[in-house]
Amino acid sequence: MKIVHITPHLGGGVGKAHAALCAADSEAAGRHYVLLEEPRDYRHMDDIRETGAAVTIAPDRRTISELMDSADIVQFEWWNHPLMCGLLAGPPLPAMRSVFWSHVSGIAAPFIPAGLVAAASRFVFTSACSRLAPNLTGPAPSGLERTAVVNSGFVHAGSGAGEGPDREKSGISYLGTVEFTKMSPAMMQVADRLEDEDAVVEIWGDVAARSPVRDAVAAMQHPERLRLRGHTGDPRAALAQTSIFLYLLQPFHFGTAENALVEAMSLGCAPLVFANPCELEIVRDGETGLVATSVDHAAHLLNWMLENPDEVRRMGEKAQAEVCAQKTPERSIAAFRTLWQAAMNEPKRRIDFAGALGSTPREWYEALQGEPCSADASAPANEVASKGSLAHFLAYYPDLDLAPGTAETFRV
Repeated sequence: MKIVHITPHLGGGVGKAHAALCAADSEAAGRHYVLLEEPRDYRHMDDIRETGAAVTIAPDRRTISELMDSADIVQFEWWNHPLMCGLLAGPPLPAMRSVFWSHVSGIAAPFIPAGLVAAASRFVFTSACSRLAPNLTGPAPSGLERTAVVNSGFVHAGSGAGEGPDREKSGISYLGTVEFTKMSPAMMQVADRLEDEDAVVEIWGDVAARSPVRDAVAAMQHPERLRLRGHTGDPRAALAQTSIFLYLLQPFHFGTAENALVEAMSLGCAPLVFANPCELEIVRDGETGLVATSVDHAAHLLNWMLENPDEVRRMGEKAQAEVCAQKTPERSIAAFRTLWQAAMNEPKRRIDFAGALGSTPREWYEALQGEPCSADASAPANEVASKGSLAHFLAYYPDLDLAPGTAETFRV
């Protein structure tokens, strides 16, 4: 099978997932990745090329259409990127067998358009929690019978029984996005309530110089109990002294497979998480970690974990065994091969993606965010163009009401 992947880029978790999938795929040379824009990070893209897969960067629309037309399967790596919306809702695309792999949960904004699920030949979630998305529940939305779940968060390379951190240690760590768009301010509140005066929470990840996270740490009663360690190029070493992985996230975060959580568990760390839908698909309370329902509960559980290292060790070992058996790229590529083969039994067809998404950038943004933006919408002067934000859309489509394919609004 010739698989053409359409993706805005191959950075972050998406690039990491596909690099692992290609490395595990004996037929990777039959895959072709089309990036809609120039990448900022070439690391995962280079790893993918080394497996024999092809990569084309920022081609024109005619080239994209020709590649789609020649493919057996066209797989769209879906999240709320303006360029992906513009490609789909612009001038008609050729007939295809379409597969969408969603890298956002859809439980909170950005939502997954129900029309897109209905239009695709197959729609694949990265977590079963996406089936709880409000716009995908209710009176039998069309297309759900053609959905599947394929994991994109994989164990740390080389992890396995006996490969984890030193179990005699009792370090507490967080590793991941260190911004309140994802990490919960409860991290500071819980660290402040540690009963062991010598206990410290190590926070690994980039922190902007003027980040609200730094202000929240400075406002702690005991700021010395939370250390901002910055980015690490070696997560394994960063977690080497960790027995407790404190992974408290915002309830509205749009993550799905949670690479950092799965990798920490694969190294034998016992996680403490909030009862968010995504985390509940990964952590089994009392078995492979602990699940808190409030800040007070999280503080109580963290102190209990420090007092009960044997129980923490038991949960860490069980977490390691479970994710190392289930969260592997080999399992995910096998699932995709089965799904792609089933889709091959169907004819190619033209799809009205504009009907599923809307006709203008304003309509796409409103559908994905679940709320209208004003007629004279403009991003705040100090707003960073974060993924899928209004500033991000305006960077590509200064006139939100102008249809794609006209003037200079469509930049693929």
